[in-house]
This record gives sequence, structure tokens and C-alpha cells, in this order.
Amino acid sequence: MKTGHLTLLLAAFFASACGPRAGEHTLTILTTDDVHGAWFDSTYVGEGTKPSLFAVKYVIDSVRKADGPENVLLLDAGDCLQGDNATYYYNFVDTLSPHPFPRLMAYMGYDAVVVGNHDIEAGHKVYDRVARDLGAEGIPFLAGNVVREDDGSLYFPLYKVFKRAGLKVLVLGYTNPNMRAWLSSEALAGQRFLDLLPLVQHDVDSLRAIVKPHVVVVATHSGMGDGDGSSLESQGLDLYRSLRGVDFVICSHDHRQAVMCNDSIALLNGGSRARYVTDGKLTVTVKKGKVAGKSFGVSLLRVDKDRTDPGMKAAFRKEYETVKAFTNRKIGTLEKDIRTREAFTGMSDYTNLVHLVQLEGSGADISIAAPLTYNGTIHAGDLVFNDLFTIYPYENQLFTLSMSGREIKGFLEYSYDLWLADPGTGHVLGIVPRNDERYQQAGWSFDERSYNFDSAAGINYTVDVSKPMGRRISISGMADGSAFDEGKDYVVAMTSYRASGGGDTIIEGAGIAHDEIDSRIVGRYKEIRDMVYDYIAGHPDIDSEMLFDKAALGEWKFIPEKKAREGIEKDMELLFGRR
Repeated sequence: MKTGHLTLLLAAFFASACGPRAGEHTLTILTTDDVHGAWFDSTYVGEGTKPSLFAVKYVIDSVRKADGPENVLLLDAGDCLQGDNATYYYNFVDTLSPHPFPRLMAYMGYDAVVVGNHDIEAGHKVYDRVARDLGAEGIPFLAGNVVREDDGSLYFPLYKVFKRAGLKVLVLGYTNPNMRAWLSSEALAGQRFLDLLPLVQHDVDSLRAIVKPHVVVVATHSGMGDGDGSSLESQGLDLYRSLRGVDFVICSHDHRQAVMCNDSIALLNGGSRARYVTDGKLTVTVKKGKVAGKSFGVSLLRVDKDRTDPGMKAAFRKEYETVKAFTNRKIGTLEKDIRTREAFTGMSDYTNLVHLVQLEGSGADISIAAPLTYNGTIHAGDLVFNDLFTIYPYENQLFTLSMSGREIKGFLEYSYDLWLADPGTGHVLGIVPRNDERYQQAGWSFDERSYNFDSAAGINYTVDVSKPMGRRISISGMADGSAFDEGKDYVVAMTSYRASGGGDTIIEGAGIAHDEIDSRIVGRYKEIRDMVYDYIAGHPDIDSEMLFDKAALGEWKFIPEKKAREGIEKDMELLFGRR
């Protein structure tokens, strides 16, 4: 532990050395997470409204009024700096004006913010700047499992101590330890990311001995997982079930709402994009200056997108108008509507557009891409910059890798196994009914994450839905008519996320060891959204003939065609309803 950290700890300890008064003290923990840039309540096109921090502020103020602001702690569990026009503009376009995010957090009275993987994805220039500006507002950007490679010290703060409800509250924060499976080495330069198990328990034990808090909160940018210790990506339930001396575990990352508690600990997960605020209540009974008992209550507070804080809306009106003007610039014309969900049914104009961008922008032999917007529409007519956030919502770079034909086939077998159901299940698509109380949702959804459903362009192939993994993919040749050779090396274009091992498709499917990936990279390009912009600028009229150019893209389809088509239609109706 660094001397500066120890000094701060001791100061906090001695400042509140006297114990709390006898009786009951009720602490309220409010949390948000995975806001993904949902700062403003107004859409950038048209007159619609959307969930936003403006509406979250209304909820928070209501709770503070009811419970007393001195009894409320407000935390965010990460992924704040990516996912919206506003984050893109202030991360990469206007880098001189004060970044709005730290000012938004200060205006709302956040006590601490956790670093998310998509915050790191924005790159050192962005998250280092935001960390500095948050710190200037008195708000720590927490990630106690990120250490510097040069000297092993912490890159971000680990904790902060607060006085709420007459109690000393210790908050520790951690980011996702599986960062290297998500992001390129440039974004992670100079850092190592440590597993939360058993690190968190060790930190809790060490800090409890010094601080002697009445309440301990562990806030993580980690998904819930299954609680069986199998997922580095999602360790929320692992922490909830194993931690001792902790009152609240806050998790995030998986975009699923969940609240739960037992007699000794509570878990809070608010979902995503400012739709919910979690409300954790802890009543602490104090006798003779010592904690004699604790009881928990947890709930999800739904955010009404149309009930906003007018003062906050007025305070950030200039930033909203600036972003709106920037993203409504015309960049081209589209012949017909593009619906992103059609990517799940086979070769589609949506993924074909991304493939064309990647092939033309890199000169690669083969492109690999997945649908990144689950159910969006880009309308025919004028294309504006705003449409790029539907086509490509993430700040991924384009990478090219050297892969053998055999590895490419294995990659596709793995991808379509995520996408498709096992033969004999009665479904073609890998969908399941959701009635899990943890996720507060019902209906049908994909069993796996659809942003991992990669298809390929530059080759001709079929996907047999009647066969199991390993026997589904048959590649007949290259798009230019030449033979496809499993023993030959090809240059393959894909996102930086996938090229870093994201989704495990390269590792488990292609069989390339994680340590070998860097040596396979032959090219790094700019962000794919920017490349989509350049492509549209060079091809201002996007039509069907261009999007289904077999000479450039090749062709793929599900077989047997009748069985696949009928089964997919039924599954799509379960997922999205009747058209």
C-alpha cells in the first residue's frame, strides 16, 4: 500500500474515531451502471425522448428528499464514456472543451464512479483526462485491480471512505479483469488487470483492519455470472457468495437488472442506459457504540424518461445542441431501409455494408463481422452522421490478422455454434425463454450474445443447420472464383475486440493461443465507424446492388434452405413478434 493511501486512510479514521450514536441508522445506496453515454433526454433526430441522466437525477432527488441527503450514497459502476453520439463527440472530436461527464457526475452529486471496460476502450487520452477531472470534482474513478506494469502501484484509486447516516462507509471499486480479451494493447498500455478473486477479499480484510468501517461496499464492473467461479468476465455472484465482511456487492457489465439479499449481504445490478436505479437499504442497529445488527432491503427504481430535472437540462443544453448539430450532417443517401435484426436470418444488407467497409478499407482477403445493433433501423433517404451510431455503435478499431484457411473454418464453426440451436431442439436459432428472476425479464432471447455472431465475406460458404458444430461449415471458394485452401494463410479483417480474443472465437474456434494473437496482427487501422463514414463519403448512394455484390463479398446461406427459412421465421417471431 502506498504511503499516500495510508495517510488518507488514517486521516479518515481519526476524523471519525468516535462511534455512531445508539439506535437504528438507515443507509441508502443508489447505483447506476452501463449508462453508455445516455446523458441527454432528447433524441438527436426528431422530437423523441429517451432514458437519460436527466431523468435519473429526478429519481435520485426524490430519494434524497425522502431519506435525507445525509443518508444517501450515490455510485456508478462504469461504462460511462462510450455508446452515444455525445461520448463520441467529446471523446474524439472536441477534445479541448471541458469533458461533460465529470461535470454531469458532479452536478448529480455522485460520490464515486467505477472504471468500465468501455471507458478504457476510449483510450488513455480520454480516460486519463476524465479521471483527472473527476478527481478535481472530488469524485474518485475507482479500479483497485489495475496496476502499473513498471512499478506495480495502482493506476486508479482503490477506495474512498464516506460518512453517511452517521456511519463510516468504506467503498472499494474494481474494473473488469478480463480486459485483455476485449481491448487492444494500445488502450491498455502500461497496465495489468488482476483477477477479483481473491484480491477483493484481501483488500477488504486489510482496509477493515485500518479503517474499521461500519459498512463496506464493493462496487465492480463485472457481470453476475453463474456464481461457480468459471467466468473471469462475470464474477458478481462469485463475490456475493464468497465475500466476508462486505455489506453490498454492486455489479454491472451484463446489462441485466438484478437485486437480491440475504441476512448478511446484498447485490445490486441496475441494468443499462439509465433505465433503472438500484436502491439498497441497510439498517444498522448500534448499541454502546458498536454494531449490534443489520438488515437489508433492495429494490429497482424504474426511471421515467419524461420526468427530468429541468435545472440539469438547462445547465447542459449547450452541449446537447452542439452534439445534435454535429450528428445531423448529411453524409449520403440510402436506397431502402436497413433493419439490423435481419442479420440474424442470413446474409443481410446491414452486415454486408460493414464487410464492404472492412474489405475496402484494409485490402484484406476475408472480412469477419457481427451485428452490433440488435434491433435498429436506418431509414431510406438521407443518411446523416447520427445513422453511423446505429450501423456501428462501438469504438472498435479495424485489425487485420494472418489466419490459415483451417483456422478460418474453425472460427466460423464456433461463431455459428453461438448463433444456432443444436439439432433436434425444435429451433434453428439458439434462443431460450427468459424467466430468470435475476434478470427481471420474460420472453425469448438469444442464449448467447448476438454481437458475437460473426459471418464472413470474401468467401462462398454454406451453414448446415441440421448438423452439429464442426460439421456445419462448407467453404466452396473465394469470392473472386479462386479456390479456398485450408492450408493457405489469408489476411482477415475484424474488430479490435475480436482480434484481442473477445468472445473467445479466435481462441476456442480458430485455436490460436491468446499469447500468439499479437504476432498474427498484420495491420491496425482507425475506428470502424470512421471508416464507415469514409466509405459512405466515397459511395454517396448506397443501393441493393452494391450491398449484395457477390464479386466483392462472396455469398453464404443456411441450408437446407426450406427447413432453415421456416425455422428461422418462427424463431424470429418469438424474438421480435409478428412484423
